[in-house]
Amino acid sequence: MISATHSIAVKASGIRASIGNTEILHDISLSLPQGRWTSIVGPNGAGKSTLLKVLAGLLPHTGRVQLLGHDLHSLPHRTRARQLAWLGQNESSGDDLTVWDVALLGRLPHQDWLAAPSAKDFAAAELALKSTQAWDWRARSLGQLSGGERQRVLLARALAVQAQVLLMDEPLANLDPPHQADWLGVVRCLLETGVTVVSVLHEISMALHADELVIMAAGRITHQGACADAATHRALEAVFDKRITIHPLANQWVALPN
Repeated sequence: MISATHSIAVKASGIRASIGNTEILHDISLSLPQGRWTSIVGPNGAGKSTLLKVLAGLLPHTGRVQLLGHDLHSLPHRTRARQLAWLGQNESSGDDLTVWDVALLGRLPHQDWLAAPSAKDFAAAELALKSTQAWDWRARSLGQLSGGERQRVLLARALAVQAQVLLMDEPLANLDPPHQADWLGVVRCLLETGVTVVSVLHEISMALHADELVIMAAGRITHQGACADAATHRALEAVFDKRITIHPLANQWVALPN
């Protein structure tokens, strides 16, 4: 249940989406609270990434998606790009671009056509790169970076948008444990400023740091609830066929294999 103290950032109603002739999402409806972190989890093939792309307006679908109370597809493209930032799986960007240039791409929704970046744009890009520990590479090209380093730069590009809603699909890909912890710190800082975070994660123990989970299987939502709730733990264990068990550890919930 959504707390009465939180308004809705993203709402989806009656969503169906197909890839080719195969329907992936089957009549999905959900509401995601503003200023909170929701993680979408479930087994491979559950439709998690497809749902996130629908919420970002990146995939054709039937049904309705609302962003901050407005129909997503009725919003002017520029307005939507300012309000919603996206970090996808295996995103590509020109390998010859510098890290600094990639971060500045996140500021395009705030710039007039053909206008040069402003001092505010430069400040936002710098803050984003420092938040992801990528500032020292700002003069290097993206092609010179490892997979984990590239992921941190692409995260900085998303952060530079300074959007009210941030959607991330597998943001921990290629990140080692210390930088996964850094990512968690970035998310917590965003939440403190009122940003809404929605992530698809395979790392269940990391997902359990969120405020709530959306659990999916076979293109449907099987449960939505607070990460601390016993009902959420039972639903999470069930969707993975009881192959994991949720346990408390150091004031946090973790998923351990059975």
